[in-house]
Amino acid sequence: MVHAHNARSVALVTGAGSGIGAATARLFAQHGRRVALVGSTLGKLETVRLSMQDADAHLCIEADVSNAERAAEVVDQTVAQFGRLDALVLSAGIAVQCPIAKHSSALIEQTFRTNTIGPAHMIVRAWTHFEAHQRGCVVLISSLASTDPFPGFLAYAASKAALDSFARSIAIEGAAIGVTAYALNLGCVETPLLRRLFSTDTLPHAKAMPPETVAAMCLACVDGVHAARNGQCIPMHSP
Repeated sequence: MVHAHNARSVALVTGAGSGIGAATARLFAQHGRRVALVGSTLGKLETVRLSMQDADAHLCIEADVSNAERAAEVVDQTVAQFGRLDALVLSAGIAVQCPIAKHSSALIEQTFRTNTIGPAHMIVRAWTHFEAHQRGCVVLISSLASTDPFPGFLAYAASKAALDSFARSIAIEGAAIGVTAYALNLGCVETPLLRRLFSTDTLPHAKAMPPETVAAMCLACVDGVHAARNGQCIPMHSP
């Protein structure tokens, strides 16, 4: 069942080539939304798009969102294609685990560019479109690490804590124009990123939540189900 207000609704999803982003793109399409799938590998994006309901209704954009200028352009490309933008689901992220003393300047910079600075530029660029329509929603894929980091996540945990702060700022400034935001503080999710960090010996499949669980929460947030939690962190613990 497609709600009338969803029929033309457009969501931009980053990290859409796999994991949470891919699951979210599929679920949004299933619920009648048009999706701009953003990711660093076009082939992966196209594979996801072809698996989506009404595949031709969606757009794939190959982009490295750690590049601030490119991150902002992605918003423009989405609006140019669809004529509007209703939701941002900022799922792209990187995580490298290493001791504090081993954090290189390159690692610190890349982590913040991808996880924090890129998303900030996308929010800024989307704001005028949200303002024009007097509505919009930003879902930030954060982590429980933002308040309780595993050892080795100095840069990662801080980059995610910034997303939690973005949600608070968006809720405050967005109140006047109907814009909401939510930071999903995730535990372990069964994604390629998780498996680059932890083997199934260390962390069995049963201890990680499926990405579809996160996708369902993203949809609920965009649909206004959790309006009472606007601006808040929503913890989602692993099984």
